[in-house]
Amino acid sequence: MINEQEINIKKLPLTSDYVFKRIFGQEENKEALKDFLEGILKINIEKIEINNPELPKDFYDSKYGVLDLKVTLDNQIIVNVEMQVQNQHNIAQRSTYYMSRVYSQQIGENEPYINCKKVIVINILNFNYYKRNSYHSIARMKFEKNCQEEYVDMGYEKEEEYATDYIEMHIIELQKFKKKNPKIDTKLEQWLWLFVGGEEEKMRRIAKKNKEIEKIDKKLASMSLSREERNNYEFRRKAILDEISAIDYATKKGLAQGIEQGIEKGKRNNSKRNVKEKYGY
Repeated sequence: MINEQEINIKKLPLTSDYVFKRIFGQEENKEALKDFLEGILKINIEKIEINNPELPKDFYDSKYGVLDLKVTLDNQIIVNVEMQVQNQHNIAQRSTYYMSRVYSQQIGENEPYINCKKVIVINILNFNYYKRNSYHSIARMKFEKNCQEEYVDMGYEKEEEYATDYIEMHIIELQKFKKKNPKIDTKLEQWLWLFVGGEEEKMRRIAKKNKEIEKIDKKLASMSLSREERNNYEFRRKAILDEISAIDYATKKGLAQGIEQGIEKGKRNNSKRNVKEKYGY
C-alpha cells in the first residue's frame, strides 16, 4: 500500500545518467529503448541487444564509473548512448574517444576490417554545448570542399559527400529542446518531453500516443519510491558535482598562478630595462 508521503515524492529525473542506465538498461524495457532509438535515428529497428546492462562497481565515481549504454541494432549497428548531466567541457574529445574505442574493439588481431559494424555515438546533454541552431545535431566524416589547385576533372557529375558511412554522432541538447517548445507529433518529441518533464496534460496526451513512454513513466515513478535508488542517485549526483568543483578549482588556481607569474616576470623585465636605460647596457 502506497502512503500519502510516497505519493508526494518527486520522480527521479531521467536526465540523470544513473537513472537513465537503470531504466533503459533493463531487459524488460528493451522495446521502449528500441522505440526511443528509432525516434533519434529515424529508422525501423527489428531487434535490439543490450551489451552492457549492468552498472559498473565504481559507478559512484563520476570519472571511472561511466554510465553509458551500448546496444547492437539488428546485428549490424553498434550504438553507444550516454547521458551527460553537467557540462565538463569535454564532449568533443569524449565522443571521439568512445567512438574510436567502440569501433576498434569490434575485431581481434588478424580479423578483417570488413567485419566491423557501423558505430553511432549518441550524447544526450542536459545543457547547451555546440553553437548550432538545432536541438538534434548529426555529424559524420564529411569531405571538405575541393581546393581549386588540386581539382582533377574525373567526370563525376556528383561527388561522394562522406569519407565513410561507418561512424556517426548524434548530439541532443535538452535545453534547446525546451526553448523550442515543440509539439508531440514525432517519437523524438514525445520521448524528449519525458526527459525534460512536460506539463501533466501534455504527458497524458503523450501516454495515449505512445504506450512505451507510458510504461517507462510508470517505471520511473516506481523506481523513485525506492530509498536505495534515491540514495544511489544522490551519491552519483554528488560525485559528479564534486568532480566539477575540483576541476573548476584547479582551473582557477592555475589561472591565478599564471597571472602571478606573469606579473613577476613583468617586474623583472621592467627592472632589467631600467638598468639598461640607466647604465647603457
